Amino acid sequence: MTKLDPDTIGKEGNQTFQVTLVPSEKGSYTLYPQLPTDGRVSAGTELTIAAYPEAGYRLDAIYCTLKGGMWGTTSTEYFIPKVTISVDDDLLLGATFIETSLVAHLLVTQDVIYARPGKKPLKYDVYSPIGARELPAIIIVHGGGWSSNNEDIMRGLARELTKGGNYVVFSIDYRWINTLDGDETPNSMHQLIEDVFGAIAHIQTHAAAYGADPGRIALTGDSAGGHLSEAAAVFSPSIGTAGFGEKEGIYEFKPVYVPHGKSLEQVKQELTAAIKAVAPSYGPSDAADFKNFLRQTDAAYWDAVSPIRHVPKAEKRKLPHFIVRGANDSLITERMVQQYVTELQAKGQEVSYLEVPGAGHAFFDWKPDAQTRETFTRYGVPYAAKMKAFFDAIFY
Repeated sequence: MTKLDPDTIGKEGNQTFQVTLVPSEKGSYTLYPQLPTDGRVSAGTELTIAAYPEAGYRLDAIYCTLKGGMWGTTSTEYFIPKVTISVDDDLLLGATFIETSLVAHLLVTQDVIYARPGKKPLKYDVYSPIGARELPAIIIVHGGGWSSNNEDIMRGLARELTKGGNYVVFSIDYRWINTLDGDETPNSMHQLIEDVFGAIAHIQTHAAAYGADPGRIALTGDSAGGHLSEAAAVFSPSIGTAGFGEKEGIYEFKPVYVPHGKSLEQVKQELTAAIKAVAPSYGPSDAADFKNFLRQTDAAYWDAVSPIRHVPKAEKRKLPHFIVRGANDSLITERMVQQYVTELQAKGQEVSYLEVPGAGHAFFDWKPDAQTRETFTRYGVPYAAKMKAFFDAIFY
């Protein structure tokens, strides 16, 4: 471990970084070695953080936050009570704690890998009520502009949806668009949809291990995840072997995971039959509204990844929807959501659309910063309860 030497810190030729400790609530943490009074430490210094919750609380995460990334800052979170990090940038350090009641009824399984189509292993987390047996499954797809975040950001919503012990919740990750994962070959939007299909197929295959019913699934997601959850629901009948755009007019999705011994036709039928409800939150449904994220410029491709263009008639296949959007959301406008609602209604689909007074974008996110957590408490918690009530009406 690199020692903090007051005789060398800050001197010319010795690169230093600013480390700021964020005060914690409902718990505390210790740091070794202690920081100097000005908070500047030498590059490569190793800091060990240990977190201690107060009575009635549990550790949510130890975190370090850096400047940069799509949203201005990027946080790395650790879900264990003691971690050691090496300082290679200015950073914020802290720990968050949650009420024990939020997780006391759960078995949480993290980082289940379902496929490796590129550099990043694709994984999901499971929130399973203790003693669960054949419960409906809710699968959450995270947002982040198809370009950032992972399944951890949806853990607040996952915990809310498991209240009462009626659902097993799975929070999934997927590839980022283009080369943002470090893949040499750019990832396209249809491949992200194929990732979601692969996650669903993997979850169905292993559902019994977590107490879930593979034949009763609800999908939800926010922002980019709203689009991907809509897409998985609407496009599942287009799973097949003919390729995506390789032949003119043919657009079929191949999940990145296919269970051993099953054909794609079986996967398509089982997955399509299992999806009983969809709750996309403040997400776009028309590629024209997210064309800046696409390398493809042809209208046929855009159409093929736009759920709004493929909503089935309810008489053929029912897909009840629950949709929320913050009234003050400047990223996903009322027009973007309303046009999808209108199309659902035109096809006879059941749809409940709520605008959330005072809310902006991404209020279902859970991050370590106080503002995001406060926003989730103010808007995410009550509207997660409304989402859960919608699912209850479908499954119970």
